[in-house]
Amino acid sequence: MKLSEMREKTVEELQEAIVEWKKQLLDCKIKLSTHKLENTALVSKTKRLIAQAKTVIKEKADCEQRA
Repeated sequence: MKLSEMREKTVEELQEAIVEWKKQLLDCKIKLSTHKLENTALVSKTKRLIAQAKTVIKEKADCEQRA
């Protein structure tokens, strides 16, 4: 998901996506530790997605407080 797509979503949708990505991250870490993960870049990409979504949520909260 691109950052522009994240900004179009609601806070609830982003929170659901974060939960889903955290599950995916856990799965990737388990596969990585058992040497079954072929694409090791998935770990860092998933972490980046989670961080970006949290940032967008914080931006939306700041905008609501100013209004």
